[in-house]
Amino acid sequence: MPAPSERVVVAMSGGVDSSVAAAILKESSLDVVGIGLRLVGSDEAPGERRSCCGIGAMDDARRVAEKLGIPFYVLNFEEVFRKAVVDYFVSSYLRAETPNPCIPCNEVVKFEELLRAARGLNAPFLATGHYARVTRDRDSGRRILERGTDRSKDQSYFLYSLSQEQLASAVFPLGEMEKKDTRELAACLGLKVHDKEESQDVCFVGAGGYRSFIEEYASGTWRTGPILDDSGAVLGTHGGLHNYTVGQRRGLGLSTREAMYVVDVDPVRNAVIVAPGSRVRGQERLLLERMNYVSIEKPGGPVEVTAVTRYRKPEVPATLLPLDGCRARVEFHAAQEPTAPGQSVVLYRGDEVVGGGVAARVEE
Repeated sequence: MPAPSERVVVAMSGGVDSSVAAAILKESSLDVVGIGLRLVGSDEAPGERRSCCGIGAMDDARRVAEKLGIPFYVLNFEEVFRKAVVDYFVSSYLRAETPNPCIPCNEVVKFEELLRAARGLNAPFLATGHYARVTRDRDSGRRILERGTDRSKDQSYFLYSLSQEQLASAVFPLGEMEKKDTRELAACLGLKVHDKEESQDVCFVGAGGYRSFIEEYASGTWRTGPILDDSGAVLGTHGGLHNYTVGQRRGLGLSTREAMYVVDVDPVRNAVIVAPGSRVRGQERLLLERMNYVSIEKPGGPVEVTAVTRYRKPEVPATLLPLDGCRARVEFHAAQEPTAPGQSVVLYRGDEVVGGGVAARVEE
């Protein structure tokens, strides 16, 4: 935690987590400034309340700030959000990848652009409502990113791409708390958001879902194509590669004796490749690109880790093998379900986040 009286900006989304984070910092005698981010414009449908970036959410955040007695401002970050998050999200799907938009949102929107704005307000720290922790190695001085105490709500997965400089300015007041205690504290403080529902989907896509969002955002930039089995036989026609991801079983529109699973989404052939479960091979290794070592320096040799290949998926034992540049290979100790290209894979040693990267399409 920053020292008493230091200024800290809190990214306030209007949800219970960021609201309680602001309250904790206020109670710690810090100079707290709340900032909400306008990310998606003012085009909410009648009756729709976007989870963290619409007008309704900003109204909730403003009321919390008034209750806490802290200043609150809304900054228009629509342009940077569109470029760093929405364009990335849509273009990844159109390339037959499965991205996680929360990761560039944290890295670029919050801990780059919002942190820059915070420093313009003479605030050296930026706090968020993430369930994660930052400690410091006494010998090296390096910041260590760790899981939140509440393992069921841990959000360190979404922060693996942060730099040491960003971690040095990051404050996570909820890192030692459990979600139920967060809600209880919000209720005790009289914050009306104490029972507000959590966001379950991508915050900016709206009620129609991500497929409809992509088709509207990138109208006419995808093509129909064949659905092939693993021997090359045509089983059907797909309506665009963005509708499919590796491991998908439902919504394929096929009539087959055995349940079919997507084993590849091939942008070169504009084809979806499927196979019955009995012929789906486990994945023994994975190539990562855009690798970031967050809590350690890039190692000179193999490191034993546990790998999380999708948020909330159980971690599995693996060996990390650093490669040239920003690449690494992960070798699983036992074959795993295939990981979709574009998916973020995060590596741990105990509670420490070693780093992470993005699953590459082709294993070398």
